[in-house]
Amino acid sequence: MKILSWNVRGLGRPEKRGNIKSLVRERCVDVLFLQETKRSSMDDHFVKTIWPYEELEFLLVDLEGSAGGLLCIWKPQVFELKGCCSSSKNFIILSGMSSNSFQCTLVNIYAPNKVLRRRQLWDSLVSIHQHFPNPWCVGADFNEIRYMGERKCCSSRERGMKDVNEFVKKLELIDMPLLGRQYTWCNALDGNMWSRIG
Repeated sequence: MKILSWNVRGLGRPEKRGNIKSLVRERCVDVLFLQETKRSSMDDHFVKTIWPYEELEFLLVDLEGSAGGLLCIWKPQVFELKGCCSSSKNFIILSGMSSNSFQCTLVNIYAPNKVLRRRQLWDSLVSIHQHFPNPWCVGADFNEIRYMGERKCCSSRERGMKDVNEFVKKLELIDMPLLGRQYTWCNALDGNMWSRIG
C-alpha cells in the first residue's frame, strides 16, 4: 500500500490539482492524505480532479476559518474502511484492512500553529489511540520540528518539540527518514527559513 501525504496549501488552482493527479498516477499511490486543502466542501466531481483512478472512497474535514482542511482518498480495493473518527478539525482516523488482510489505522493530521492547541491535539489523539489499537500509519503536518537540526535559521522551540516528541513516544511511532532532501518547508517570502515539518 503506497501512501502519499502532502500539505498542499490550497486546492483552488486547477493546475495544482492536475499536478497532484499526475503525481498520484506516476507514483502508483493507493492512499492520498492532503493537509490544508482550504476547502469548505468537496463532491465526487471535485475529488476526481485530484484522483486519477475510477474507483475511490474519500473522507474530508472542512477548513477552520480561512485555513486548514483535510482530505483522505483511497482505492477501496486496496484499503477497506471499517471505522473512522474525526472529532476535531485537525485529524481524520481511518481504521480498516489492507488488501493483504493487514489490519491498520491510517491517520491524517494537520496540527494547529499555536503550541497550546497542538498540545491539546496530541492529548486527544493519545486518548483516542486506545480505541484504535491496530498499528498506526500517520501522514501529517505537525507544524513543529522534533529536533533543532530540522530547522535552519530557527530560534529555540523547546516546549513544542518536547510535546511532539512525547506524542511520538506514547504512540510508539517511527519517524521515517527523508530521502533526497533535508527540509520539507521553506518560507517563500525570503527563502532563508527552512524546516523539516513532520
